[in-house]
Amino acid sequence: MDQLLLQSIWLIPCYALIGAFLALPWSPGILPQIGPRPAGYINLLMTSLALAHSLGALSATWNRVPEQILIPWLHTPSLDIPLVLQASSVSVGAVVLVTGLNLLTQLYAIGYMEMDWGWARFYGLMGFFEAGICSLALSNSLFFSYVFLEMLTLATYLLVGFWFAQPLVVTGARDAFWTKRIGDIILLMGVIALFPLSGTWNFSELAEWAKTTPLEPRTATLLGLALIAGPLGKCAQFPFQLWLDEAMEGPVPASILRNSVIVGAGAYVLVKLQPVLALSPVTLTTLVILGTVTAVSCSLIAIAQIDIKRSLSYSVSAYMGLVFIAVGTQHVDAARLLLLTQSCAMALLYMSAGAVIWSNISQDLTQLGGLWARRPVTGLAFGVGTVGLIALPPFGGFWGLLKLADSLWETRPWLVGVLLLVNGLTAFSLTRAFSLIFGGRPQPMTERSPEVHWPMALPMIILTIFTLLSPLVLQYWSLLPEWGALNKQLAALLIWSSGFGGGLSGVIYLGSTWSKPVQLPWKPLQELLAYDFYLQRVYQLSVVALVNYSSRLTAWVERYIVDGVVNGIGLATLFSGQALKYTASGQSQLYLLTILLGVVLAGLFVSQSFLSF
Repeated sequence: MDQLLLQSIWLIPCYALIGAFLALPWSPGILPQIGPRPAGYINLLMTSLALAHSLGALSATWNRVPEQILIPWLHTPSLDIPLVLQASSVSVGAVVLVTGLNLLTQLYAIGYMEMDWGWARFYGLMGFFEAGICSLALSNSLFFSYVFLEMLTLATYLLVGFWFAQPLVVTGARDAFWTKRIGDIILLMGVIALFPLSGTWNFSELAEWAKTTPLEPRTATLLGLALIAGPLGKCAQFPFQLWLDEAMEGPVPASILRNSVIVGAGAYVLVKLQPVLALSPVTLTTLVILGTVTAVSCSLIAIAQIDIKRSLSYSVSAYMGLVFIAVGTQHVDAARLLLLTQSCAMALLYMSAGAVIWSNISQDLTQLGGLWARRPVTGLAFGVGTVGLIALPPFGGFWGLLKLADSLWETRPWLVGVLLLVNGLTAFSLTRAFSLIFGGRPQPMTERSPEVHWPMALPMIILTIFTLLSPLVLQYWSLLPEWGALNKQLAALLIWSSGFGGGLSGVIYLGSTWSKPVQLPWKPLQELLAYDFYLQRVYQLSVVALVNYSSRLTAWVERYIVDGVVNGIGLATLFSGQALKYTASGQSQLYLLTILLGVVLAGLFVSQSFLSF
């Protein structure tokens, strides 16, 4: 039975694809009499089958050597590209996480999008997304991982632009798509350039090749920088972090998956490519620098936001920055643990934020407050998501951050300082959001705010329980350190940073000492953080302006030079034809005489030029 589950593991993405195709007939234009709701139930069923299959496969792969499944795709005399799937505890565990979160999100969407008639399109896109992310988790081929990343880019674009009648939605979807396309194109260059050097796209074979084959430093650097460009865009790292903020215009259920799973997809590929990236110290240093810049800057920006989803999205980018630091310092186990703990905690935070938005309409933090007495389930979910993301024992985020800090303590202690700073700022930001939403007195927008109905409350309760029990899961998977090997000084520092950041935020936003809304003493600093370090303005003055002026120049050349020459030739032909038609008599002798005179004149002109020379 175990072998059958492993050999048929390729069926897991197919379940989601089947659900996506079966959802299409329930579109309002095809079956308007029945309604769109069966599309959601069908996808729930198919995702449940995928989760059951992946759980069985996880049990079969436990403590076993990873198995590879080769599916022929392209075979020529000089090129053979099979689809290689790997059934290991890590890959199948990632599939279990994806299918589990997608199942909870789809159930959540039944309540959140109760009155929306776009169920068929939404659940079809959710199925397409699930198929892409599950295929990416199982893929052991860099080439097909790139293909599946492109599937996720397309799914993100369509889900962000789901409500396409709204101008801001269209703009957000377009910007998210094109921002990631920049990194994807550079990544494709790296994927193509890697094959002639290594002769393979298989991740396992690439790891062995990287151990035995030295590369010229310049080649290794260019290759490594190209390979990290795609994950930079997918994980919303500097300078591509703005797309994640603009993607908040899509439905909240799509935001749950995007901020918990999709952003981690790029980092998942980055972890697999780490042996190749390690060939270039410049690439590893670049990862550390970009991760540090993103983590610190986005943690600061999150504090100054008044939109719930924007504040959380910048916290996602900051957390992914820590993952980049882990990969850049070659601590891939810490990176995997951070991805695991972040996905569950962030999904729970977005579910709670979506529940607040659903019943209060507004997502402006300054218009909320006093919801703890009216929304205990939502408040508990937000609180558990907060403690699950920061370094507060015994929750999962603490162990991931501790593992990374312990790995960096001896070699790069300054990065431990960065880790403490980012953790403290994240604790401050999340406590601030919790205080503004659930603390204080009720505001006009929250005077009547009942708890959400069961399709939204049930997924939050399940994920809350799982987040609380995550230490037991990590212990069962042997991912927690032994008590004797625990670095107690680092653990105390991490707990102190969480307590200091969260406590300071609670004093400011729950107390009556500071007037609300809280203003920084130096207004330019507050505006700098509130406007995302003016990155949007910088892009407008640099990249957008360059594209705009180059487009105008190209249009001018096309209109007045290229098109002008063609029009000139056409007009000359037209007028010469009009003139010649009046000299046409129909007599062949006259035509021959005209040709002869032309040849003679041309000959005299050429002869004169030759003789003068």
